[in-house]
Amino acid sequence: MTVPESVWGLVLAGGKSRRMGSDKASLTQNGESQLSRAFNLLQSHTERVFVSTSADQHDDPLRQGFEKIVDAYDDLGPLAGILSAMDMNPAVSWLVLACDLPAADDATITYLLENASADSPATAYRSVHDDLPEPLCAIYRPAAREIIDSFVADGFKCPRKILINSPTQLLTQPNPGALHNINSPEDLAGTGIEQTL
Repeated sequence: MTVPESVWGLVLAGGKSRRMGSDKASLTQNGESQLSRAFNLLQSHTERVFVSTSADQHDDPLRQGFEKIVDAYDDLGPLAGILSAMDMNPAVSWLVLACDLPAADDATITYLLENASADSPATAYRSVHDDLPEPLCAIYRPAAREIIDSFVADGFKCPRKILINSPTQLLTQPNPGALHNINSPEDLAGTGIEQTL
């Protein structure tokens, strides 16, 4: 079952990348930045794609040339990007993809779209590590907004915890390695991904 509304893409690229020591969006793989790779992946599957960015990254050269949504919320991590996108267009579903998932592929995005629930406010993959929701490759429908706002008002800032405690449609990953993220220089070992310091 698929969602009845339009689906737009959102690349989450507004993080601080503290553990990596450099902007994760700028990591390159086969000459392409992780930001560009994630954007192009979503662009081939959704009607429109935006890059989520913090206010201080808005004029960053790497992010120029992309349609951007600047975070309108402070200290909310990835939720800032998701909520800011929902502010910009509350009538669409948002397919969210973090820029630090270098193995994310067409099959993963296609399966997510084809199996997104028209009844649940969000659809996400189960983690291959602990079966908990993967919140940064997921679809958030318009109905998810009220749920997220409620959790934030109660002090919850973790999108995974919100999905755990919500009626989320959970899917099994068609490619179990697709959602392994990279957070530190150690994670880059053997990946072929290059870091510019």
